[in-house]
Amino acid sequence: MKTVLMTIAVLGVAVSPALANECPTLHKQVMAAADYRLDDAAYRARQMAAEGEALHKAGKHNESVAKYDEAAKALGITLTHKH
Repeated sequence: MKTVLMTIAVLGVAVSPALANECPTLHKQVMAAADYRLDDAAYRARQMAAEGEALHKAGKHNESVAKYDEAAKALGITLTHKH
């Protein structure tokens, strides 16, 4: 059981830096898609992108990526992830 927990911990640490680099790219994609739109979905997506950026800055990269995915869904787009 200890080995499984250690493996999960190591993988979590290894994946976190990769997600940290992905957040700004996802932010740019969401903002580009919402850029010239004035509808409610674009407004909500911009708010979610701001939340995603705050999560990224707080080091919560998994939550940040999830927030960007939620924003993309509101816009009806699919984000291009690095992994």
